[in-house]
Amino acid sequence: MINTPLYVHPTAEVSPDAQIGSGTRIWRQVQVREHAQIGESCNIGKGVYIDVHVRIGSNVKIQNHVSVFEGVTLEDGVFVGPHVCFTNDLVPRAITPDGELKSADDWEITPTLVKYGASIGAGSVIICGITIGEFALIGAGSVVTRDVPAHALVLGNPARLRGYVCRCARRLSNVHQENGTIIGWCETCKKECLWQSDESRSGDGNAQ
Repeated sequence: MINTPLYVHPTAEVSPDAQIGSGTRIWRQVQVREHAQIGESCNIGKGVYIDVHVRIGSNVKIQNHVSVFEGVTLEDGVFVGPHVCFTNDLVPRAITPDGELKSADDWEITPTLVKYGASIGAGSVIICGITIGEFALIGAGSVVTRDVPAHALVLGNPARLRGYVCRCARRLSNVHQENGTIIGWCETCKKECLWQSDESRSGDGNAQ
């Protein structure tokens, strides 16, 4: 297999200290900060901002004007729609209690994890400190404030569970649980979709 070379548009600003895999395409006016990590065969759309130390897997698609701030990890196969914003500070202030402008040392980064195959719809805001599960689907314009289970369909402000979706992103019917495995029927794929419940994965029954 021949590796496709990295492509960076001439107007993009990519730090020489960033690590970017082969086959990734970085388009107009993107900024990739130092020590960011981007995997292979990703597509980074116009005007995307990728902050320091952000970690992005392979086969990730990030649409135009997304902001991915420090503390965010996107696993392989994640889709991020246009104008999505990830936050990284639960108690944001420009100044200290004494009225001085905050320095970098005054910020406390709260991490966010988006797991394999998940999709985030256009214009959503992701409040930091959460995990979005594998193949979850976030509806456009949502404000996500808590963990999202695997394959969950959530939407709204704040985002609420509205059902479950297949790996193909279509809504599942007849969703039920058997011995820690969640099972649903995908009419598009004409087969059952199965995955382990978050409670079974955590082993403590407390996952949301």
